[in-house]
Amino acid sequence: MLQRAMTFAGALGALALLAGSSFAQEAAGPRVASIIHAGRLLTDASTGSVLTEQSILVGADGNIIGIEPGYVTRDGAIVIDQRNRFVLPGLIDSHVHLTSELGPNQLLEEVQLSVADQAMRGVENARTTLNAGFTTVADLGASNDAIFALRRAIAERRVMGPRIIASGSAVTPDGGHADANGFSAAVVDVLRSPSACSGADACRRAVRRQIQAGADIIKITATGGVLSNTAAGVEQQFSDEELAAIVQAAHAMGRQVTAHAHGAGGINAALRAGVDSIEHGSYTDAESIRLFRRTRAYLVPTILAGVTVEELAAQGGVLTPNQAAKAREVGTRMRQSIQNARRAGVRVAFGTDSGVSRHGVNAREFQFLVEGGYTPMQAIAIATVNAADHLRIGDVTGRIAAGYAADIIAVDGDPTQDVTTLMRVPFVMARGTVAKSE
Repeated sequence: MLQRAMTFAGALGALALLAGSSFAQEAAGPRVASIIHAGRLLTDASTGSVLTEQSILVGADGNIIGIEPGYVTRDGAIVIDQRNRFVLPGLIDSHVHLTSELGPNQLLEEVQLSVADQAMRGVENARTTLNAGFTTVADLGASNDAIFALRRAIAERRVMGPRIIASGSAVTPDGGHADANGFSAAVVDVLRSPSACSGADACRRAVRRQIQAGADIIKITATGGVLSNTAAGVEQQFSDEELAAIVQAAHAMGRQVTAHAHGAGGINAALRAGVDSIEHGSYTDAESIRLFRRTRAYLVPTILAGVTVEELAAQGGVLTPNQAAKAREVGTRMRQSIQNARRAGVRVAFGTDSGVSRHGVNAREFQFLVEGGYTPMQAIAIATVNAADHLRIGDVTGRIAAGYAADIIAVDGDPTQDVTTLMRVPFVMARGTVAKSE
């Protein structure tokens, strides 16, 4: 009996020791898995403060534990030496199309490639985008099955890629920019968008079904577009009533609405309807600026897309005659639009429309922002804190701070002086995992 009592007491003591050890570990905070030694560190582009000789402590959960001055170490933690580099938050591209890329076979691929083919191309393009330093993207227009599967695979760490905010299929007017155009009637019937709609009620239904399918954000085509193979121009295509119904339905279900819009009439109609952001915004006018400032909507300028289609129109062999005619006009207007937006203080988030341009050259957009009058630091803020706020993940990423995801890049040189430095990114960490290290 005495022996049993002693054994029981010993077991209780062991449990107490284990509990005490666990409590001590919790009190000490989460385990530090890795430490980045940063020679220069930009934690928040909205403040513009650059620190020197700092250590970023990253937890096993992929989040940042804290930042400490000097080059510190911790038992069991991997040290990542970036002492000769400039370290900053992972970049955010608010407009990409990961499952496709514009090329000379674009029309043929629309009928050749299966959804599985598109997803496989998405895997490759996602890795390319991540290696370019973009740790978060918003994919605004793709097959639901392809992009939602890719989003899930990346979130579950089955494949490497940026965090994806996905719209899936764009909500478009019947025959509009994101619907099937330029094919025979029989092919159009097969390819037409599952989210095409006409009339306010049908458009509400299309929005709700996209959310049901898994959309994080609703993308709409408020105007015609350059790459739709039709001579329908780039002005307003949804009616005012349809736009209002779309926004009401999306907001009621907790989703923001971003509108592809080139022509001023379509931009202004979308802003009056209450969209949260405008993609492209090529032909903004004084009324557009007034509405942007009143509604606090974001402009995602995608200047790179405009430059790319201008270049392709001049080169020949890729764009159809309908596409080329629109491309020659829109590119120049995009560059003018961003200058007007900057002068007026319109809120801007970084976006490229990659998939129109090649995946992996996203950072070329920084050059156009600086040419439009932004300082390099302002351009970095547009691609970090602004873009995170625009996508409503400002408490998750866009800064290097305790509690944020460890989305971190490092470059040679100083991007606050020369933004072209961001076109060559030798180190990338996404959600605490090193994705690239040269």
